[in-house]
Amino acid sequence: MTTRRLRPPPQRGSLSLMPDGSLPVPADALRDVELQARLELGRALLPVRDLLQLGPGAVVELDRRVGDPVELFVNDRLVARGEIVVAGGSFALRVTEVLAPTDPA
Repeated sequence: MTTRRLRPPPQRGSLSLMPDGSLPVPADALRDVELQARLELGRALLPVRDLLQLGPGAVVELDRRVGDPVELFVNDRLVARGEIVVAGGSFALRVTEVLAPTDPA
């Protein structure tokens, strides 16, 4: 009798590797897939009364200090940290840390 180790079914939205370690879909097939990316400079918790008083020139203090890393989220998952820089007249992110992949929650 031959026994075979069974793998648990993949989580929703995850990819399973083939026995040789490759992905079932070539990476080139995914190059044109668009993902939502956002940078988070910091957060603030405001009561509604303060939110309603915001106007031009208002300053909202965030929970981070100047020089703290900015977080890069892709599809609402934290993937990297870095610092804000100016590149070609636009703001950009210089990546300083790429986080290890984690299991889907």
